[in-house]
Amino acid sequence: MRIQKERGQTVITSGPYRFVRHPWYAGSAAFKLLVPAALGSWAALLPALGTVGLLVYRTAREDQMLQTELSGYAAYGRQVRERLISMVW
Repeated sequence: MRIQKERGQTVITSGPYRFVRHPWYAGSAAFKLLVPAALGSWAALLPALGTVGLLVYRTAREDQMLQTELSGYAAYGRQVRERLISMVW
């Protein structure tokens, strides 16, 4: 993970980013948890939980990096408190 300053990366605050800081990760986590339910497979739930755990870890690390390296992200983080789940984390 790195900020590509040469590409002029900026903080986006519209759309789903108004509610959570990492909407793609939030959707991915929901999908990974819903697939075992759709398949009716308890066995598929264990790897899904592991994958979601890794996703949460990656989100936390990425958020730390963005706080320090992306201009304007710290202010955005104070405005939008939740990383993945609105009103939870």
